[in-house]
Amino acid sequence: MEKILKKASLQEWVAKLDSHDVYMPAFVDDNWNYVVIDDAKAAGLDFAKTIHSPKNIVFPQREVMFTFEQEKGGAPVIAQTIPDPRPFVVFGVRSCDAKGLTLTDIVFSKEYEDPYYWARRNKGVFVGLSCNEPPDRTCFCVSTGGSPHGEDGLDIQMTELADSYYVKSFTDKGKRIVELGGSLFSAAAAKDKNELEKVHAASMTHQQRPINNLAGAPAKLKDMFTAPFWDEKSKACIQCGICTFLCPTCHCFDMNDEVSSSAPLKGERVRTWDTCQFPDFTMHSSGHNPRPDNASRLRQRVCHKFQYFFENHGVHQCTGCGRCVAKCPVGIDIVAAVNGANDYAE
Repeated sequence: MEKILKKASLQEWVAKLDSHDVYMPAFVDDNWNYVVIDDAKAAGLDFAKTIHSPKNIVFPQREVMFTFEQEKGGAPVIAQTIPDPRPFVVFGVRSCDAKGLTLTDIVFSKEYEDPYYWARRNKGVFVGLSCNEPPDRTCFCVSTGGSPHGEDGLDIQMTELADSYYVKSFTDKGKRIVELGGSLFSAAAAKDKNELEKVHAASMTHQQRPINNLAGAPAKLKDMFTAPFWDEKSKACIQCGICTFLCPTCHCFDMNDEVSSSAPLKGERVRTWDTCQFPDFTMHSSGHNPRPDNASRLRQRVCHKFQYFFENHGVHQCTGCGRCVAKCPVGIDIVAAVNGANDYAE
């Protein structure tokens, strides 16, 4: 289904989606981020790159897995807490972040289907916004095999034209959301399709930072496991973890029991994000740590994105969003790391 929506009609469309929670990019606390809007008049798609990807909506930073309670001498009572959110629509999803959702889908379904993740994921409709120009100088989606107007992971894709949006819907969920807009949409004409093709072609000409020999990166990284290269690249790391917490595909987590009462015993089992960049991520109870230094931890992050995930699933795990490059406080750059590895000779 291919339609045209006038820019002036966006808020009217959003107003018709009252059966769903609607997430829109909003400028909050000095950053663009996705928030649920209560008023369609707040809807707009004139924004820079969001600080977080929509991954946070389906895989929150903290969630309760189950509650437990036990009276003294009694049997424990455990209640699972599978989420049951309202259906929701996320507008303004960039192609790199939508592709990231498809990679996170693999993690939470290939060997074990995570019911907490999918309870949210299946309720969502993801509406993309093509990048006619790179939102940020650190973007490199094309270098990872992506596209500024990629469709993977989207239910709907919107592309900005002169005074309208070209709207494509790919899934049944997406088509239903467009249908709720009714007469606000018109059929796409040949001139609209021609304009779309020109805009998409132009978006591919914007210069992005290249990754040298992406296809050869897995083998090269495998050969460099013990190279001193990692010591040099990781010297500045302060182990803050921001590179992984802002990443649209990082998915590591920890589990903890949080006790609220001891008599009777009450508490929750909680899942929270974790990161391979923290020293205690791989710490054993014996005191041994197989990744005891910055070098081994940076190697893990780079190799997971460009070697391990590719070996296991046939696709690189980095989507080129550039957040880790933009926000690292000490300037560690994953593009420079991969290119340096490809060019490295002992």
